[in-house]
Amino acid sequence: MAYITVRDLSLGYDSQVIVSGLDFQVEKGDYLCVVGENGSGKSTLMKALLHLVEPMGGQILTGDGLRPNEIGYLPQQTIVQKDFPASVKEIVMSGCQSRCGLRPFYSKEEKSLVSESMERMGITDLAGRCYRELSGGQQQRVLLARALCATRKVLLLDEPVAGLDPLVTAQMYELISDLNREGITIIMISHDVAAALKYASHVLHIGDEIFFGTKEEYLESGVGKMFAALQKGGES
Repeated sequence: MAYITVRDLSLGYDSQVIVSGLDFQVEKGDYLCVVGENGSGKSTLMKALLHLVEPMGGQILTGDGLRPNEIGYLPQQTIVQKDFPASVKEIVMSGCQSRCGLRPFYSKEEKSLVSESMERMGITDLAGRCYRELSGGQQQRVLLARALCATRKVLLLDEPVAGLDPLVTAQMYELISDLNREGITIIMISHDVAAALKYASHVLHIGDEIFFGTKEEYLESGVGKMFAALQKGGES
């Protein structure tokens, strides 16, 4: 069975349906990019996969040994979160909380995991720095290290390069791609279709039309061609 199977999913708020009829699967090692118009339900889908919101209909199933608490999450940051007055190490360490259960302390294994995650993200030298003093790119690396402490299986990333300059954006995409090559399954919301098609193995398009398939199939589809053209036109 796939890591995640979504069947006839409907999402919305206050009895108002945002999107319905979602059907897709995420296999171990996939790199799925979720694209679509603003307000189409992409972030709501992320929250549903994390069981933070209840679907209005349909099913979300996990399999192949994946437990719901083994999914790491990098959300879009709010202004308040960017100004959070904690050290880098404290924030990364908080990613281990789901592993602790009722235990009020971090184990030697969890502390080792924190050190390993910080090293992988190249932020070991920032351990004692205050999070709110960091650049946007550094903050995203911290949050990615935190998500890695929660999982070695699946990462959900909601616009992980939003607000970053082109160089830092390229570095972040490469970091995420490296994690995928190491075997971590990626599900990423992106407004950048060009980047999605460069790195993704599969694409889920949410909007007036719904598409799920490989990126090659998306490029050949009507909705894929139209959306890519709209994106390109918006950049010119």
